[in-house]
Amino acid sequence: MQRITPVDIQHREFKRALQGYDRADVDQFLDEVIETLEDDAQQHAALEAEISDLKERISHFKAMEESLQNTLVLAQRTADEVKASAHKEADLIREHARLAAEREVASYNDAIAEVRREHQSAYEAAERAKGELRHLLTTQLALLDKASLERPRETAPASVASPAPPAAVPAAAAPDEGAHKAKNGHQSSPRARKDDQPPTEDTTHIVVQ
Repeated sequence: MQRITPVDIQHREFKRALQGYDRADVDQFLDEVIETLEDDAQQHAALEAEISDLKERISHFKAMEESLQNTLVLAQRTADEVKASAHKEADLIREHARLAAEREVASYNDAIAEVRREHQSAYEAAERAKGELRHLLTTQLALLDKASLERPRETAPASVASPAPPAAVPAAAAPDEGAHKAKNGHQSSPRARKDDQPPTEDTTHIVVQ
């Protein structure tokens, strides 16, 4: 069915017939219908324009909303990435600090162990030196004691023993003994001179602490 417009009503012509409607009333009514339809058409056009404008605004707002939503998503993603990066960097800093502290403590422990080893080595060397010195002094003291005990034993017979009485020599043998002495030049035995010397006292003292 074709839609009737105000122009169609305005140019509409009716056939005349007997006992028909009053032409003036019909024309007046048609004018009122045309006016009403024209008002409705204007209002409809205004509403259509408003609807179009609202649609455009809605579309614009939707675009803005989408842009804002994307911006918020991007901002949230960026914040999450920054947060994760900060946590990761903090973890790395803590790990580096822990490793540095462990290396420092290990270095100190190694230095302490080295000092302890050096101290133990020096202590053992000192103990060995003390033992060797003690053994050396003990040996020297033993040798000195042995020498001091053996020396009076060797010199005692020469200093205590009395000379034996001369034996009776026949008169005939006297010249021979004189000749023997003259031959030997009246030289005395070194052993006899050594035995005639008095014994000397050993005054050597060694103090060992």
